[in-house]
Amino acid sequence: MESMIYSFLAGTSTVLGAIILMFFGTPGKKTMAALLGFAGGIMVAVSVFELMPEALEMGSMLVTLVGFLLGCGMMFLLDSFMPHAHMSKSDDLEVENVDEDQVHNQTVLRTGYLIFLGIALHNVPEGLAIGAGLEASPELGMVIALAIGLHNIPEGLAVAGPLRAGGLSNVKVILFTLGAGLMTPVGTAIGLLVFGISEAFIAGSLAFAAGAMIYIVNDELIPQSNSMHSHMANAGLIAGLLIGFVLL
Repeated sequence: MESMIYSFLAGTSTVLGAIILMFFGTPGKKTMAALLGFAGGIMVAVSVFELMPEALEMGSMLVTLVGFLLGCGMMFLLDSFMPHAHMSKSDDLEVENVDEDQVHNQTVLRTGYLIFLGIALHNVPEGLAIGAGLEASPELGMVIALAIGLHNIPEGLAVAGPLRAGGLSNVKVILFTLGAGLMTPVGTAIGLLVFGISEAFIAGSLAFAAGAMIYIVNDELIPQSNSMHSHMANAGLIAGLLIGFVLL
């Protein structure tokens, strides 16, 4: 019960990021470039500074590499069934009388869904990490939950930004960010059932999430943000990396 409470509080802190965004309204292109760059920086930081080292520590190099490649492979398969966001814009603009603003909103919205998917995926093994920490000691579990809760705030911002800019209502944005966050207690619940199996399972899950997020960053966030405003995109990416490094 204690692990589920910690996990729930840590996971639902994503909503705080969405609430912060709503005070500033729908972002413009420069703001979106910075926001998408920031999301990419956060996701790279979480993957490189937290998930991969933790996976290597809990498992082995082979488990970590295989998990990472499986995460990349899953996103590649999803991407194969969904047209690239940065390609769909140019394709759609060839259609006569197309509404460019509508195309832009649909493109940004799709990117928001992918960010949501990537963050939701990595919240599952984070929930496993909270449960594993509490299995070791209450203090360790609390520290892990606090760290996850802190970096879930900018992650909530990363999910909410493109979804709001893509035209979703505030209520739907809140529900999406809440849904992404609630994957953390889902992971903890899974962990309570399978912790006796193997630490390699948790290690592979952490690396899998890292691979999925790195793929999203390179395939979607960096091209999208740079197409809007390259300097703001770079500023956002740097800020996200540094904040992620400090929080993690």
